[in-house]
This record gives sequence, C-alpha cells and structure tokens, in this order.
Amino acid sequence: MPQAKLCFDRFHLIKLANAAVDAVRRSEVKTEPDLRGTRWATLKDARDWTVPQINDMHWLQRSRLKTARAWRLKEALRDIVEQAARVPEQAQTMVTGWISWARRSRLEPFKRLGATLKTHLAGIVQSFTLGLSNGTAESINAQVAAAIVRARGFRT
Repeated sequence: MPQAKLCFDRFHLIKLANAAVDAVRRSEVKTEPDLRGTRWATLKDARDWTVPQINDMHWLQRSRLKTARAWRLKEALRDIVEQAARVPEQAQTMVTGWISWARRSRLEPFKRLGATLKTHLAGIVQSFTLGLSNGTAESINAQVAAAIVRARGFRT
C-alpha cells in the first residue's frame, strides 16, 4: 500500500534501550564485581523494584560507572516515550535531543542505538502522532503460538 505509514512501537524502543544497558553492564561487570546481581534492576521500571533492588540502584546512581550513565540514558528515553505519547507535537524534538545525547555518550551500544533511532525517526514520530501500537497484533500472534503449542501431539 503506497499510502501506508510505517510506525515503530514504543515497546520496541524501550526493548532496544534495555538491550543497550545490558550490553554496557555486561562489559563492565568483568571489572566491577559489585555490578553482579543488578541486571534485573537496571532493566525493570523503577516502580517495580524490590527493596534490595532499590538499594542496588541507589548505589549504582551514586557511582561513576558506565552502567549508571547507560541506565540514565534508558530512563530518559522511557520518560520521553511517556511524554511524547501525551504531547505528540513535541515527539520529534524530544527524540532528536535524546539521539544527540546518546551519540555523544561514549557508550558504544547507545551510539548504535542513537544511529538506529535516527534512521527510523520518521516512523517513531509517526507512532506518537497517530497514537498507534502493534500490541493487538502481538497479542494475536501470541495466542496463535499458544494454540500451536497446545495442539502438539494431537492426532486427527
């Protein structure tokens, strides 16, 4: 369809940012053993942290580690996604600003993520402008996959 507009789901933006944070953490945990056990806290939403995760993240935020910078970048993108959903007119400005920050971060996974988002900027902004999500399609695919798994071994 020539008039179709590409949109990139917010979920996938956060998923890419989580992958970048995890890549930074994995490279740094080799030299910083205190980072062991912080993986899930860095990937989760702060509202869902357990008490030990809260303590780990307070320590991480006070540190000067690359993982702390990576986590701040990810959380900034999460905030931008939430704000852009409410004020879609500013989505391009906010995402472009984040891309600039990510590309200057000296964190290779975030530089790559910034380049990826810049490549797909029009589709990202389009998803906020149109308010679209592919959550429904993902849900249908999950239900079909579950039905296929349940049907294994069924003989006609």
